[in-house]
Amino acid sequence: MYLEALQQRYSVKKFDKEKSVPAENLNNILRAGQLSASSLGLQPYEILVVETEALKQKLIPAFYNPSQISTCSHLIVIVSKKNLDENYLGSYFQYISKVREVELETLDPFKKNINSHITRLSDDEMSIWAEKQCYIVLGNLMFAAALENVDTCPMEGFKKEELEKLLELDQENLSISVTLALGFRAEDDIFQNFKKVRKPDDKLFKFL
Repeated sequence: MYLEALQQRYSVKKFDKEKSVPAENLNNILRAGQLSASSLGLQPYEILVVETEALKQKLIPAFYNPSQISTCSHLIVIVSKKNLDENYLGSYFQYISKVREVELETLDPFKKNINSHITRLSDDEMSIWAEKQCYIVLGNLMFAAALENVDTCPMEGFKKEELEKLLELDQENLSISVTLALGFRAEDDIFQNFKKVRKPDDKLFKFL
């Protein structure tokens, strides 16, 4: 049951370095990210999957707490786009036309509506909007991982520019929003024994 999966998940502080996430589980988790909702369906992000031990070790200095990155099976890096140019939007609508088997011209009203929305955003507003979409993806990845019995730890504690350089990102057009470590909890991670603390119903929910 999905509530049981959420109940057992926690932000792992130390993974079992000897255990790797099977390809089938990883693929299911990534598909959940692919199917994630995004504003206007534009998916203004990329999902990087770091799986080689050499690269994970190379990235350790960019994180303030090296425990998770040094022991995880995979590291997911969610990268937001700083701008959506005509090429990006054009490719998006061509893909819609292909998948839905409709003439490209029939999508013109939708395209005009999206262009109107995008052009109204300042650079800062665009960055904030794109980053919000990344966190929707993050939630879906974490939930899917819990259902696959794979442990996770979302992490914002990294030196952004340093991490972007180590991953050789185009920093003019891309920005790392958040990372997610995947793996299986280590037996000596004491945090797995702590009771989950969340706001009680009367403090969290308000029915209007």
